[in-house]
Amino acid sequence: MNAPWNSPSPSASSYQNAPTRSVSVHGENFAYRELGPEDGVPLILLVHLAGVLDNWDPRVVDGLAARRRVIAFDNRGVGGSSGSTPDTIEAMARDAVLFIRALGFDQVDLLGLSMGGFVAQVVAAEEPRLVRKVILAGTGPAGGPGIDKVPALTIQATLKGALTRKDPKLSLFFTDTADGQRAGRAFLERLKERTHNRDKDISLPAFRAQLKAIKRWGRQAPSDLSEIRQPVLVANGENDRMVPSPNTLDLGARLPRSELVPLYPDAGHGGIFQHHEEFVTRALDFLES
Repeated sequence: MNAPWNSPSPSASSYQNAPTRSVSVHGENFAYRELGPEDGVPLILLVHLAGVLDNWDPRVVDGLAARRRVIAFDNRGVGGSSGSTPDTIEAMARDAVLFIRALGFDQVDLLGLSMGGFVAQVVAAEEPRLVRKVILAGTGPAGGPGIDKVPALTIQATLKGALTRKDPKLSLFFTDTADGQRAGRAFLERLKERTHNRDKDISLPAFRAQLKAIKRWGRQAPSDLSEIRQPVLVANGENDRMVPSPNTLDLGARLPRSELVPLYPDAGHGGIFQHHEEFVTRALDFLES
């Protein structure tokens, strides 16, 4: 494993000051941050479309890391990681497995959000001995209704955000109600808490590759979810306009060993961020049961 880029200390009290490290994966450097206890099965975070290390809600990461070893990373070609970003979910999953193996882990838990949830499903199906438990948030199965529309929605919201000078996550991740927008603004402020050694934004080529991968996932034949035999916790807001909430209900119904968190009220794609306290409590109970 390579030496940390930004700090000689291996520990951190919060995600805000967690050092960014790197590990070599087939000749490419993968950026990651970790915190929490050093023992136990680590929880690997798989981020959403265009997300980098600084897009994880620190309340979620810190809450989970209070009792679990938590590792967030940039997959190939994203943020601080080198290489070219794959344009299929399956290739992203293979890279995630290589990253996990490079850190020396034989068993992990996964938390996949949105696109990261697509990746988590593939890893769980293809590496049953590696993955112990899975949390899927704001995500859906291959071929799920509306998933192939995510690229168009994202581009539309990005352009609108540029014109209105508003972060597109306000409309993509949160409902248009007063409470939803208030929660969205609070979330965006939390993302600014880390003021030093921040990650690089996703590049345009990497973003385009991810958009292509998501469209392919949405247009694939429906997944055979019976292949995923691990316990899975499924969560989302009741009004997800990116990966429509019926996909969450579908996952809960078709995964053999699933637990469905009741859809968070007046919440959308960022439901686990809007309801971070409830989510962290439920996630820890699930992981520790």
